[in-house]
Amino acid sequence: MPTEKQTGGQIEAFSDVTKLETTIEENVLEETTMEDMMDEIEKSMIHIRQGDIIKGIVLDVTEEEVIVNIGYGADGIVPKADLVDDDQVSLKDVIQIGEEIEVYVEKVDDGEGNVLLSKQRADAVVVWEELEEFQEKEQAFEVKVKEVVKGGVVANFRGVRAFIPASLLSYQYVEDLNEWVGKTLKVQVEELDVEKRKVVLSRKAVELLEKEEKKKELFATIKRGEKRKGIVQRLMNYGAFVDLGGVDGLIHISDLAWTRVKHPSDVLTVGDEVEVRVVDFDPVKQKISLALKDVKEDPWDQVMNMYKINEIVTGKVVRLLDFGAFVQLDSGVEGLVHISQISEKHIAKPSEVLSVGDEVKVKILEINSKDKRMSLSIKEVTESFDDALLDYIDNDSHTATIGDLLKGKFKGL
Repeated sequence: MPTEKQTGGQIEAFSDVTKLETTIEENVLEETTMEDMMDEIEKSMIHIRQGDIIKGIVLDVTEEEVIVNIGYGADGIVPKADLVDDDQVSLKDVIQIGEEIEVYVEKVDDGEGNVLLSKQRADAVVVWEELEEFQEKEQAFEVKVKEVVKGGVVANFRGVRAFIPASLLSYQYVEDLNEWVGKTLKVQVEELDVEKRKVVLSRKAVELLEKEEKKKELFATIKRGEKRKGIVQRLMNYGAFVDLGGVDGLIHISDLAWTRVKHPSDVLTVGDEVEVRVVDFDPVKQKISLALKDVKEDPWDQVMNMYKINEIVTGKVVRLLDFGAFVQLDSGVEGLVHISQISEKHIAKPSEVLSVGDEVKVKILEINSKDKRMSLSIKEVTESFDDALLDYIDNDSHTATIGDLLKGKFKGL
């Protein structure tokens, strides 16, 4: 049977062994934890090689270089020359701390333990991939026109020179290419050859798509009789075309004004903003008929207040027909001088004594505001003048001038 001293020694020995085992276990655990941490750090770090394109965060910007965290054991360096062409330009004006950028790995070790990077080369690779994606998806994007070249203009897209032929600048005729320099345009890829580094763009394709969308929207909302604003696009002999926002409507020459119009250019100019009334439209044929005169006051509505029967007024000959001459008064109202009312002498045609553009005195014989007709006479003006002159000659007193005598009879003479 063991003594008390022996028992105590055994307990101490067992305690020492337990402590040793605990210490060993802790050491093993620490070693395991450290290995795990190193493994995690190793896993979190990327493996790079020359030619890779990776993303990084700008850590610092100096006068000579940009320092980038690329998740590697060493930071990446982008030299100033890679980012700006002008040495006078400050890098801090070009790139900001915290900005995420794509870079190309030039060298894994530049000799000083840093990774040499190039943003310019990364952009050059990525931009062609973007252009391929744009072409595949027929996606529109923006470019800025830099210069005019033979047959079109050159635009810049992230450092890539792209050609836009004059025929693809717009669906409308382009007269002066220089007017496009400096403009930012929305375009699509028309042709692309990555190997030859060739890209042709089209603004026309984007315009046509936008026009088609506007056309659908317009025909979905347009109503007969409503007033709309538009821009005059073209003038033809038979009328004027007005852009209502994606669709051109036609104002027939007869609907340009309440008075007779010889040519649309007498009333409108290309580029004018006008308010028109929608007369009719056809979504299937995609045609819209417009009127300009309907938004202006019809002079015939006030004709009875402006003129009186037997009044003598001034007008201009605007049309000559076999049966008479049409004379336009100052208000815009037109009246007919029948051939029998042109001259006391017999004439076969009004053109024998009158020409378009002649200013004449006419007497108002009849006003029909309902049918918008007015009968005039040139002959009776002459007869009235002769009668007044005879009255003056027969008057022995001669206390009044000829002008005084004619004042009441010839308004406007």
